[in-house]
Amino acid sequence: MADPLPSQDYMRLLPGGAAGMVARLEFLARAKKQGPISGRHTSPNKGFSVVFAEHRQYMPGDDLKNLDWRVFAKADKYYIKQYVEETNLRATVVLDCSGSMKYCGTLASSVEGQMVSKFAYGQYLAAGLSYLMVKQQDAVGLVTFDDRVRDFIKPASRPSQVRLLLESLHRAKLGKDTRLGGVLHEVAERIPQRGLVVIISDCFDAPEDIVKAFHHFKYRNHELVLIHLMAEEELTFPFAGSQEFQDLEGGAARLKVDPRAVRSAYLERVRQHVAQLEAACGQLNADYVPVSTRQPYHEALAEFLGRRRRK
Repeated sequence: MADPLPSQDYMRLLPGGAAGMVARLEFLARAKKQGPISGRHTSPNKGFSVVFAEHRQYMPGDDLKNLDWRVFAKADKYYIKQYVEETNLRATVVLDCSGSMKYCGTLASSVEGQMVSKFAYGQYLAAGLSYLMVKQQDAVGLVTFDDRVRDFIKPASRPSQVRLLLESLHRAKLGKDTRLGGVLHEVAERIPQRGLVVIISDCFDAPEDIVKAFHHFKYRNHELVLIHLMAEEELTFPFAGSQEFQDLEGGAARLKVDPRAVRSAYLERVRQHVAQLEAACGQLNADYVPVSTRQPYHEALAEFLGRRRRK
């Protein structure tokens, strides 16, 4: 397992050419956002920028420079031109730190010669997204949790926010049990303004509880991205011969099984679980992003951002 992300300059931590690749991408919100400063995301408010939205009738006190004189020449009526105002994005990255995220396996990708666990992989993804958003003057915050919220940093866009988030990621410790559904309900209530919520988790909880929490975010007008992070072994169950498995969240419980006897049933349960989450995201117009730790994290991040940009 790779060490947790140190609180140092993020760009230096990206291996190889990943720094330039990620830095060239940008994160565009699909839904309309509310933010305090001008930026590159569509706002629900009408302003006076460059993209025309609609006309409205002139009211006493309106600035005459925004009158549409062509409409006046044709209809002999005064109308004001309104434009779509762009705003900065307010995002919250939610990282699962429960015991199941400790799993690494032998098929995981590596960073600096060490294979990464799901937890370390999630730390890198959270750091990459945070750096990228602050770089484009968006506000980003962070939530870490296991069976309860462990750290909650409100979104901000100042440059020092990156170091604050990295320090929180560095401090984050693996817990035991997960309570994903209940924690997400709490997070939805604690984010006061609508914005973007990026959940990074292996989603080892009852799918019906997770889906209910997703609906809570929708009710609060948040845009949702689920990065469903799993180890390659959890997806393919490639084990052979007698194996001993340990419950990473339930203490020291161990179970010896013949993988051949349970492989088919296990893979079907995984398929059903993934299908439920993906279908729920589709119904809510949320992004469902399946990621295997076998893929280098910077490639997974670049692919996700590239697909989102093309949308």
